Amino acid sequence: LYVTNSPLVNAAALGFDKPFIVINSGTLEHLDREEQKVLVAHEVGHIISGHVLYRTVATILMTFGLGALPFLAIAVITLLAQSLHVALVLGSFGASCVLVFGYPDVPFSQPRNVIIGHVLSTVIGLAFVHFCGPHWWSVALAVGSAIAAMMITRTVHPPAGSNPVIVFLMQPGWDFALFPTLTGAVILVLVALFYHNLTREARWPKYW
Repeated sequence: LYVTNSPLVNAAALGFDKPFIVINSGTLEHLDREEQKVLVAHEVGHIISGHVLYRTVATILMTFGLGALPFLAIAVITLLAQSLHVALVLGSFGASCVLVFGYPDVPFSQPRNVIIGHVLSTVIGLAFVHFCGPHWWSVALAVGSAIAAMMITRTVHPPAGSNPVIVFLMQPGWDFALFPTLTGAVILVLVALFYHNLTREARWPKYW
C-alpha cells in the first residue's frame, strides 16, 4: 500500500506479478476511516478480478503518451509546414516550449505573451532590417526595441527576444510575421491548451 501526493480523492490498483494499491493523499484528507476502507476494498476487487494488468498497461501508455505532448508541439508545427508547404517553424519556438510546457503558470507562458510577444518582436525586426539595413547597430536597436515594446504592452515572452536576430540572419519578407511567426505561435498555444487541460487539475491559461 502506497500514498501519492495528489489532491484528488482516488486510489488505484497497479502492478504485474505482485499488485499494489496507491492511495492519493486527498483520499486520506477528505474521507473518514470507513470510507477509506470502502475505497481500498474496491481496489482489492480489481486485483481479485484480474483487472490490474490492463489498468497498469493503460496507465503506462497514458503517462508516456501525455508526457510526449510537449515534444509533439514542434512535431505538429513541422508536419503542418511540410504538408502545407509553408514556413511554420521558428528557431525561438524551442525555447517557447520550455516555458509553455515546463512553467505554464508564469506570465511569460500565457497565450497573450506567446503570440503577441513573438509577432511584435518579429515585426520590429523586419522594420529595422528593411528600413535601416542589416547593420550591427540596427540589429542591436531592434532587439532593444522589441524588449521595450513587450514590456510596455505587458506581453514579455523571453524567447521572442531572439526573433529580431533571426530576422537579421535570414532577411525575409514581411510575410515572415505571418508564416511562421503568428501561425506557429498559435499552433503552439493550441497544443499547450490541449495538453495542460488534459493533464493538470489547474486550468490553463491563467488568462488570455
